[in-house]
Amino acid sequence: MPDQPIPARPGALAPFESGVFRNVWFATLASNLGSLIQGVGAAWMMTSISDSADLVALVQASTTLPIMLFSLVSGALADNFNRRSVMLVAQCFMLVVSVGLALAAYADVMTPWLLLAFTFLIGCGTALHNPSWQAAVGDMVTRDQVPAAVALNSMSFNLTRSVGPAIGGAIVAAAGAAAAFAANAVSYIALIFVLFRWKLETPASTLPRESLGLAISAGLRYVAMSPNIEKVLLRGFVFGLTAISTLALLPLVARDIIHGGPLLYGVLLGAYGVGAIGGAFLGGRLRGVISNEWIARIGFVAFAVSAIVQALSTTAWLSCIGLMIGGASWVLTLAMFNVTVQLSTPRWVVGRAMSLYQMATFGGMALGSWIWGVVAENYGPAEALMASAALMLVGAAIGFVIRLPEQADLNLDPLNRWREPSVALDLKARSGPIVISIEYVIREADLHDFLDVMVERRRIRRRDGARQWTLARDLENPEIWVESYHTPTWHEYVRHNLRMTHADAVVRDKLVALHSGAEPPKVRRMIERPTDWAASQDQLKPMVDIHGSS
Repeated sequence: MPDQPIPARPGALAPFESGVFRNVWFATLASNLGSLIQGVGAAWMMTSISDSADLVALVQASTTLPIMLFSLVSGALADNFNRRSVMLVAQCFMLVVSVGLALAAYADVMTPWLLLAFTFLIGCGTALHNPSWQAAVGDMVTRDQVPAAVALNSMSFNLTRSVGPAIGGAIVAAAGAAAAFAANAVSYIALIFVLFRWKLETPASTLPRESLGLAISAGLRYVAMSPNIEKVLLRGFVFGLTAISTLALLPLVARDIIHGGPLLYGVLLGAYGVGAIGGAFLGGRLRGVISNEWIARIGFVAFAVSAIVQALSTTAWLSCIGLMIGGASWVLTLAMFNVTVQLSTPRWVVGRAMSLYQMATFGGMALGSWIWGVVAENYGPAEALMASAALMLVGAAIGFVIRLPEQADLNLDPLNRWREPSVALDLKARSGPIVISIEYVIREADLHDFLDVMVERRRIRRRDGARQWTLARDLENPEIWVESYHTPTWHEYVRHNLRMTHADAVVRDKLVALHSGAEPPKVRRMIERPTDWAASQDQLKPMVDIHGSS
C-alpha cells in the first residue's frame, strides 16, 4: 500500500483567509501602535519626574502585574461568556483610562505614583482582554492555522514595535508625554468598531454556565493534571523573570549608558521590534526543523547575549544590533510557548489555560522588573543586565532537567459520543453526589497493560472534574476490576463526560479492547444518600443500574 502524502502545513499568511481574523488583526495593529507610543511616554515621563531607577522599572511592572493577578479570572470569563463581549468591555475600559491619563498629563498634575496607578489600570484592561483574544484565535481560524495565527499576532505587535517607539519618542520630544497618551486613547477606536461588528457564534449548551469559582477551580485542576502545560508555565516564568531586564532598564540604558534622549530610546525599541519581526518569520521555519526544547535554549542564550551587549555597549548602533537579537529571541520563545499551550488544550478550557500561562510569564516579568530595578538602583544598570544574562544561561540549562514537550498533533475537539442517560429517579441539576463505577474483566496476561492505561485514565478523570477516583480488585474473582469516582452533582457528571475529546477516547478504546467480558464493561450510576434520607421522602426507588459507556 503506497505511503499517504503528508499534509502540507498552512502558509504563514493562511489565517488572513478569515475575514474576521484579518479585520481584528489590522485593528489590533493600530491598538498596538498606540500602546507602544503610550509606553514610551510613560517610561520617559517617569525619568522626567523621578530620579529613582526603582520607579522607572516599576512602569514596566505596573503594566504586567495586573496580568499576573487577574488573568485567571479573565480566563474563566473567556471560557464562560461571549469572548467578543469580554474584549469589547476591556477595550472600552482602557479607552476611558487612557483619556484620564492624557487629561492628567495635560493638566500637569502627574506624580510618579499617579502615573503608576494609570498604567496599572491599563494593565488591568490588558489582563481582561488577553485571555479572550488568545482563546478567540481558535474561533477565527482552523486548528491547523493556529500556529501561523499566533505568529501573525506576534508580528502585529512587533511590526508596531519596530516603528511605534520611534514615533512615540518623536511625539514625546515634540509635544510631550500627554500627546503620546492621547494618541493611545485614539488607537482603541478601530478595534472597538471591529469587535462591535463581529457576530461571534457560540455553540449552544444544554448546561448552565459554571460559576466563577467553579470555572477557576476547573482551570487550575486541568493545568495541574497536565504535566506538559506545567513545564511550559515554569519555563515561561523563568524567561519572563530574566529577559524582562532589557525592556525594564532600556530607558536607563538610553539615558545613562549611551547618553541619549527620548528619541534614542524610541530608536532602541524600534531595533528591538525589527528583530522581533524576524523572530516571528523564523519561528515557523524552526518549529519544523528543531524541537521546542532547542528553540527555548536558543531563546535564552540569544537573549543573554543581547543583555550583555546592552551592558557593555556605549554606541547606539551596537546596542541596536544587540536589541535585534533580543527581539528575535523574545518572539521566537514566547510564540513557541503560546502555541504549545494552545495546541495542548481543548476549547472548553483554553481561555483558562492561556490565562495561567500569561500569569506565569507576566508574573515573572513583573517580579523581574522590580528585581532588576532594585539591582540597578544599588549597583547600576550595566551590572543588573550582566546579572540577568547569567540567570538566562541558567534558564537554558534548566531544559536538561525539565524538558519541554513536543507539539503533538492531538485532536482535542469534543468527542460528542456521550449521551445523557435516562434514569429512574427524578434527578435535578444539583442532585448528588453522584457515584460512578465501571466493572472490567481483565485477563492476567493483560494486567500490566491494563494498569498502565489506568494511570492515564486516572489523570484524565481527575483533570476533567472527577473526585475520589479509585481502582479496586475483586478478592473472590481477581479478573474483575472496578473503577469508581464521584462528581458533586448530576450536572457536573454530565459536564465531565462532555469534556472528553477524541484524544481522550484513545484511552477508553484501549480499556474496551483489554476488557475480556462477554458484555461491555458494566457501568453503574448511583446517587449517595444519608441513612435518614428515606424518612423525609414519599417514595424510595431502586438505585440505577445501567449498561453502557461512561
